[in-house]
Amino acid sequence: MAPDRITADQIAGRLPRTGRVWISGCSTDGPVLRGAWAGHRLPGLTFTGIFVPGLNDLTAVLDTGAGIETFFITPEMNAASDQVRYLPFCYRDIGAHLRAAPPDAAVVMLASPDADGLCSFGPVTDFIADIWQQVPVLIAQINPALPATRGTPGIPFDRLTAVVEAESPLPQQDPGTDATAQAIAAHVARLIPDGATLQTGVGRIPEAVLRGLTGKRDLAIHSGLIGDSTLDLLEAGALRPEAPITAGVAIGTDRIYGAISRPEFAFRPPSHTHAIEVLARIDPLVTVNSAIEVDLAGNVHAEATPRGPVSGPGGASDFAAGARGASDLRIIALPATAGKSRVSRIVPAGTGTGPVSLGRFDVDVVVTENGVADLRGKGPAERRAALIRIADPAHRNILSGEPE
Repeated sequence: MAPDRITADQIAGRLPRTGRVWISGCSTDGPVLRGAWAGHRLPGLTFTGIFVPGLNDLTAVLDTGAGIETFFITPEMNAASDQVRYLPFCYRDIGAHLRAAPPDAAVVMLASPDADGLCSFGPVTDFIADIWQQVPVLIAQINPALPATRGTPGIPFDRLTAVVEAESPLPQQDPGTDATAQAIAAHVARLIPDGATLQTGVGRIPEAVLRGLTGKRDLAIHSGLIGDSTLDLLEAGALRPEAPITAGVAIGTDRIYGAISRPEFAFRPPSHTHAIEVLARIDPLVTVNSAIEVDLAGNVHAEATPRGPVSGPGGASDFAAGARGASDLRIIALPATAGKSRVSRIVPAGTGTGPVSLGRFDVDVVVTENGVADLRGKGPAERRAALIRIADPAHRNILSGEPE
């Protein structure tokens, strides 16, 4: 049976009165779906999904009186904590949570149906791609501007409960670059061999790192997230010809969105991109993730600032667990200081802000603009000394316990 065709303001009326609703996030967020909640009161519902700070604004959902179940914290959620249930799960645990308790409904953005009647997930092949068959009510914005992607079958058009046919642009994100990011990228480039498979996040430093690898050869990407820099590697001939790019989500500008339908890109759900057994077969796997602080024991803090939580654990721990082979390498890259006051981001052991996102056993190398701290095979005192050497010079004496 074909789905009902409705307008965006009718979406709320097609949802159950109580329960959990999965909604599109990341780069499949836009004015049509955000506008669907205006003027509605939905206090019996809890909305959940993957929401990226700085990209996905949940204000319209919060204004309905609904709750939010989230795995990443955004500023508007911090301001409405009484409506928010924050679950600080890694990606493996998010998947297990959703499989054990599937949402009662989903509201997602999909590409137009193909010749087989399948609606691609486009640039956001996230958890809904793993669980949609368990979700009884599926409502989709069919967006002609959403590029179809390869790698994972979409949802059959006839399986949808209702559709809104409306075109809307994808959100744009260009983190830019600066001298610090470029200096860090130059240090990282010396650590990555030809033939490596790379995982990175999206942001100024990860994007700079990938752009700094255009002179390498036979690289591959296996990552939960990709941005425009992946296309730089592809165009430079740095990627291997066979299956060069496997990703779950693309967040960037129209440049990357316009390329992801190409056969070099395969979009797979987290049950593949973050699976330990899949990652363990990749040799060598190099992970490059950023952080807010690293302490002198090598613990990584990536979820909070002194103002409060700003993110979530994400997939970094999944990739760290998968990259434990003899040839694998786990890199944390961050500026040595933060803000105009140039506060040190290398901090004494046990003083990092917020929870430990990656333990000292999950990190091989830490890189700042001041150099590389290789922690492999080092005892506590040697690790501490290596990290102090890459801290900002103005903070090294304090970190060493010496007077200024």
